[in-house]
Parts: sequence; structure tokens; C-alpha cells
Amino acid sequence: MFATLKLLFVYTALGPLTGIIGIPYTLLVGDVSLLYRVAMWITNAGVRAAGIRIEVTGRENVPSGRPCIFMCNHVSNLDPPVVVPLLPGRSSVLLKKELMKIPILGRAMLLAKFVPVERGGKRDAAQASVVAAGEALKSGLNMVVFPEGTRSRDGRLQAFKKGPFYLAMETQAPVVPIVISGTQTMMKKGSAAITPGVARVRFLPAIEPSQYGTREHLLRAVREEIAEALPEEMKPLN
Repeated sequence: MFATLKLLFVYTALGPLTGIIGIPYTLLVGDVSLLYRVAMWITNAGVRAAGIRIEVTGRENVPSGRPCIFMCNHVSNLDPPVVVPLLPGRSSVLLKKELMKIPILGRAMLLAKFVPVERGGKRDAAQASVVAAGEALKSGLNMVVFPEGTRSRDGRLQAFKKGPFYLAMETQAPVVPIVISGTQTMMKKGSAAITPGVARVRFLPAIEPSQYGTREHLLRAVREEIAEALPEEMKPLN
């Protein structure tokens, strides 16, 4: 639990101050880039303070000069703060709508064009999220998606939601599968306790949506690539 307290200390000590200064500055200059870079530094600093080391491979697989859709398996609340600061340029994230209501943080995420998603929401809300994500990609941002929609309880890869693949087919942005492992034992679903350790992040070769006739075929291809690259104990059972 001490590791959790250290992470929270970094976030609560630096996060609000950054927001109080950074949000007005961003509104004044009309550019969120500096606020985003500082936020990513704080995010990574909190992870490191918790005793989490990150091993990264496959960065050469990320296409340069093109906004990408990064799709990652999801096993822990640590996954976003581990993965997002590693990505080149600026990234938007598909995230739970409830997170946008957090004071200061919610406003900062809105300025950064993060896209809220309603869990179990109506079809219209889901379509609106896809449209907003498409606009973020067109503006030059990457998009980060956890296509399982929620964290796996046992660490094994779950079924994928179809929405992110509709987005990929509509925008034709390259999909970069990401495999994360290690975080499933560092912060398990349903627990706030963090156990220090090594998070392994692997970028797989990009997949071009244009090579697939339907979103179902694209979904299957991305899921198979991630499943193949996972450690044996994290592979799906079906």
C-alpha cells in the first residue's frame, strides 16, 4: 500500500497545481501542448514513484508522420498511466465518461480532446464518441483504445468491442497493437494496492485497415496479433 500512497502523493501534489496554472494558460494561448507534456511527465513520475519500472520494445513499429490508433489489452488501472506517456506526439484517449467529472482533471482532459464513453450507453452516445474520436484523429492526434472495454479480472485477453474497429475502418488510420504485461499482478482489479514491479510494453507491427474488407475481419486480426504476443498465462481461453 506504500507504493500506492507514493503514486497518489505525486499526483495530488503536482496535478492540481498544474491544472490551476496550466488550464488558464492553455485557454489564453489556445494551445494545450505544454499542458499535455507536463501532464505526461507527472503521470510517468507517479508510476516511477510507485516503484514501477517499464520495459519497452517495438517502438520502431510505430509509423511516423501519421496519426495512429493504439489498441492495448487491459488488465489494470495502471495500464493507461504506464502506456500513454510512452506514445509519440499527443494522444487522445477513449475513457469512461465519469472521469471527465473530476474537478480540474476533467477540464484538462477536455482541453486535450480526450473522448468520453458511456458504458452500456445508448447507441447514439456510442456513435457520438466514435465521431469525436474520428475528429481527434483528423486533427493529427493519436487515439488510445482499450478494445476489451474493461479490465480483465484474471489477466487473460477478453472479447473486443466493435466500436474501435468501426473508427479504424472509417478513418483508415493505422492500428498499432500494444501488449502490456506485468501490471496484472501489480494492481489487480478491485484493489487499490500497488505492488512494485516491471511493466512490459510491446508495440507490435502496425495493421492497415485498408487490407481488411470488414471491421469484423480487422477486429479478428488485431485480437489474434495481441493474443499471440501475450505470455501463456494471459492468452485467451477461446
